[in-house]
Amino acid sequence: MIENTYLCNTYNINIFKRMNKTVFLLIPFLFLISLSAKTADNLPYIKSGVIDTTRHETLGLHSFMDIITVSIFKATTDGDHYANGVVMTAFKGTLYCMWQSSAKDEDSDDTWVAYSKSTDGGYNWCAPMPLAKSTDDYYCTSGGWLTCGDTLTAFIDVWPKGISPRGGNTCYITSTDGIKWNEMRPVRMYDGCIMNGVLEQDPLSLPNGRIIGAAHFMPGLHVCPVYTDDPTGKSGWKKATFKGEDRGSQSRELEPSQYLQPDGSIVMLFRDQSSSFLKLASVSHDDGNTWSIPQSTNIPDARTKQCASNLPDGTSFMVCCPSKGKWRWPLVLLLSDDGVMFDKAVLLRSGQPGLLPTRRYEGRYKTLGYSYPKAFVHHGYLYIGYSTNKEDVECTIVPLETIKPQ
Repeated sequence: MIENTYLCNTYNINIFKRMNKTVFLLIPFLFLISLSAKTADNLPYIKSGVIDTTRHETLGLHSFMDIITVSIFKATTDGDHYANGVVMTAFKGTLYCMWQSSAKDEDSDDTWVAYSKSTDGGYNWCAPMPLAKSTDDYYCTSGGWLTCGDTLTAFIDVWPKGISPRGGNTCYITSTDGIKWNEMRPVRMYDGCIMNGVLEQDPLSLPNGRIIGAAHFMPGLHVCPVYTDDPTGKSGWKKATFKGEDRGSQSRELEPSQYLQPDGSIVMLFRDQSSSFLKLASVSHDDGNTWSIPQSTNIPDARTKQCASNLPDGTSFMVCCPSKGKWRWPLVLLLSDDGVMFDKAVLLRSGQPGLLPTRRYEGRYKTLGYSYPKAFVHHGYLYIGYSTNKEDVECTIVPLETIKPQ
């Protein structure tokens, strides 16, 4: 009897252990299912009928008369013929624009970072000035801007020459007047190490002060969301929990941008290097600490860098070339009230003959069309900087009252 009781108790204990183990394994599984369902509900999509991808020159859209485009830099015979990576900001009443510049080719060893300023709201710009020059050891590309109090910070992506696969680090320079710049220093991670990757150009500041962005880490270019609670953006960066798709020298997901949804969720959009010609999206519900596995959306994309953020009233927007092929036109502004359904589209630049400028100079990767837009809001206007044919730097200025009438 005692032996039977012992065997019975042992059996029950083993059953209990197996049940505990099953429950232990089941809880995270159920959590992931719940998270996936929540993430799916938050994934952005474009409403059917908003654009017509069979009309690839305009997508069936029309522009507004009060949307204007100005020239910041125009390539000429005796100057650089390559320009890309255009990023703009405002600081102490002046608009600033940076971009990467080179004599002829993309990412060549002579690539440097130029910048220009405008004191009249973006209509007239000064001649380009050097922000970061190439050296015998590295070349530089534009890493974006950040303002904090009386300091303007310019991030510079530094690419060592001769390494394979190609990769780089992020540095910064600062100024209090936009003219004199301090010595370039490395951006640092939370543990004090140098950021072993190139920072994407448009970090997002959350209401709690945290800065959300992404960097492409070495070896090669493997993207990972990053965040810091340092308001200067110079240090304290942490890698978020994120699982992308490794494609060897780079990840499938590249060149992301992010925006906020009304419930506080953050959506990060990616270029799909696997040529689905659709945007990929990942969602974070915890201020950027963890991110869902990127999923495909129904939003067309020309496999190019994009821009996303929020208007002052919370409206989510993205600027992109929603084409089902590699043609980088037209340039379009997509809008969403809830950050999920994008149900309004505005034509910014057309691909129609006579409206799409002709490329004047040849060079490596000189893509025709409107490349790598980045946008920001200032004094009631949305300023969108980009490269046209990867040789001219232009800015399209959109009055907010035009797209979001009061």
